[in-house]
Order: sequence, then C-alpha cells, then structure tokens
Amino acid sequence: MELKRVVVTGLGALTPIGNNKDAYWEGLKNGKSGCAPITYFDTEKFKTKFACELKDYDPNAYFDRKEARKLDRFAQYALVSSDEAIADSGLDLEQIDKFRVGVIWGAGIGGLETFQTEVLNYAAGDGTPRFNPFFIPKMIADIAPGNISIKHGFMGPNYTTVSACASSANALIDALNYIRLGHCDVVVTGGSEAAVTIAGMGGFNAMHALSTRNESPETASRPFDATRDGFVLGEGAGALILEEYEHAKARGAKIYAEVAGGGLSSDAYHMTAPHPDGIGVVRVMENCLRDAGVKPEEVDAINTHGTSTPLGDVAELKAISAVFGEHAPNININSTKSMTGHLLGAAGAIEAIASILAMEHGVVPPTINHTVVDENIDPKLNLTLNKAQKREVRVAMSNTFGFGGHNACVLFKKIS
Repeated sequence: MELKRVVVTGLGALTPIGNNKDAYWEGLKNGKSGCAPITYFDTEKFKTKFACELKDYDPNAYFDRKEARKLDRFAQYALVSSDEAIADSGLDLEQIDKFRVGVIWGAGIGGLETFQTEVLNYAAGDGTPRFNPFFIPKMIADIAPGNISIKHGFMGPNYTTVSACASSANALIDALNYIRLGHCDVVVTGGSEAAVTIAGMGGFNAMHALSTRNESPETASRPFDATRDGFVLGEGAGALILEEYEHAKARGAKIYAEVAGGGLSSDAYHMTAPHPDGIGVVRVMENCLRDAGVKPEEVDAINTHGTSTPLGDVAELKAISAVFGEHAPNININSTKSMTGHLLGAAGAIEAIASILAMEHGVVPPTINHTVVDENIDPKLNLTLNKAQKREVRVAMSNTFGFGGHNACVLFKKIS
C-alpha cells in the first residue's frame, strides 16, 4: 500500500528557557541556559542543588484552582503545550472528524510529585490509609493524553508511550505511522515530564547520573566538553500536531516540515550505560534513514541526545561518524540539552521542535558551555559550539535514547 505523507502543522512548547514556542526559539538561538538553583524544595542535603525548572510558570494562569488540584504538574504541562500547538495549527475543532484525531503522548515517569506527596503524607500520619481520591488518576502516565482528548473531544487512538528518555520520540513515531497507514487524519503528539522533585533528584543522584557543578549551575550542562560530569534534570513539555499532508493542504494549513521517517532500536546491553561502540545508535540512525528514504549525505543537522555524560556523548558521536562517514564533518551537530537540561520523557518532543524551528529559521542552535576539548571526540566534527550557526537546513534528524537501551530517531524534511 502507498503510505500517506505526514506533516507538522502546529507546535507548542513549555520549557526552562521559554514558556511558549516563540520564547523557546529565542532562548535556543541566543544560547540561553535554563539552569539555576532549585526553588521547589530545600536542597541543603542533596549532592546536586540545581536543575532546569520552568520560570514564571503559574498554573492559575491556565487552570482554575479546583482543576489545578486534580492535575499533577506533568499533566498540566501537557495540556498547556498541546493547547498552544492546537491553536498554532489553526484546526477548526468544530469541523474536523474527531474520531480521526488521536492523542499519542510520551512520559518517562508521569506523576512523580503526586506519588511522592501521597507517600510522605501517609508516612507522617498514624498509619490510617488516608489518600487523596485523585492520587491514582493524577499519577498514571496515560492521564496526560486522556485529559487532552477529554478537553477537546478527540476520539481516535489515545495512549502514552513509556521508554524513559525516548518516550516522546516513540510517541511521535507512533503518530507518524497511524497517519501514514490511514488510521488518523491528525494526531496530537509530544511529551511532558515534571521530575524535579525530592524523589527525582534523590534517585538520579543515587545513580551518580547528575552533574554536581553546584558552584556554576548555568554551565553544568556541558555536552562534549572534557569536564562534563553528568546531566542536568529539566522539566516541561513539547507538543506537535501531525497531520496527513492532503488533509493539511485542503484546509490551507501552515506546514512547518514533513515527518519523513523514524527509526527504533535497542542496545540490549546495560540498564543505564550506552553500548561503548554505539551499536544500537548506529542501527537506529540507519533504520531512520532507510524509513525516510534519505541518503546519509543529504542530512544537514543532527540534534543529538547529548546529555553531557562522560560515556554517552562519546558513544553517540562515534556512531554518527560510523553512519555518515566522510559526510559527518559537513553536518551541524548540536545538543540543545546544554540549554534546557534533560527533560526525560519530554526530551524527544522539545528537541524535535528545535530541529523543526532550525529548518524554518535557517539557524542551528548552539551547544553551549564548551570550554575544554575532549580528545576522545573527532575534532573534525562540527559540534556547533557556543554560538548559533546560520545554515539552510533541508533535512534534520533528532536522536533520543533512554535507560534500558531504548533508541529512537526521527527525520524531518523541508516540504517540497
């Protein structure tokens, strides 16, 4: 069967460097760091005292107080970003066939703060099981797409993908395939996460996964730098409206880009560490290129997973060199996590948006905070260090990898 073409017609972002799509782009192109000391709880006894929190986010600006109490922050973020994307798409919700509109969302953890609060409250009590009646529906990861569909009446496929930090990239690929195969006309997709909590910070610190650069938080996320010492936890959401090309064209929609293909693979190696030779990463990029029908030499930019961990950054760049060979130095490689931190299950969504906006504006955002060259990294690679670079981007890829060895790669093309 002939697969249908899929395009992006709406974007929404709620990030540590901007609370909407346009503010996010301004932060990206200007190399803005979203990292600062944590304000949500007392970090005195924590190894890491900073994160990339949202700035000036007020739930009362989006929800009434009664509604906000029923929603964990990760679900609030999902509703805020998806509302922006739907408005940006110009979809007439009174005219479209809502049975053919799906919501496929990514979340690596879900309502961690809700779970933490309820357990702490129980532990502080007398043993009587007094739990909030909204405890379970606030916590479960699938409540985010559920709430989006309930709000707008979307009655197509509705679920959450959970693959750690690859979750929202998985969601995007699933959305692509549902439309390609003719099951949907439109899918609201993306991801959200709100893990900057006592349990989130404590858990990742226990794994020795986080940077402890407490003396200079704004420079702590430093992908590809020889002095990198772990990732910086972030929070927020990104939403994309994926639409069948003819459906979008018929209504005169603005088209940001075509979603040309996606690839998936598994490292099958270790719970948290990447394969040292990047075998799974090589395969996921090859799968993505094959699925999109794109040759390696056609790729202009790659937004890497680039978390600022000692092992992960090197393994990914080795894989890029292996896949793209002589063309690798011609690619603008970057890591926007240097600015936003690592949004876990929402990372794939906001980084896909960064790739699409780079195509729209002809500017590749920088990898900030680079000061010391890592001798284990090929010096011929263009890592887009410290300053944005102007470039026509016709084909862009976005990589996301998750604990458990989950790898996802999505490829976008300028529409033609």
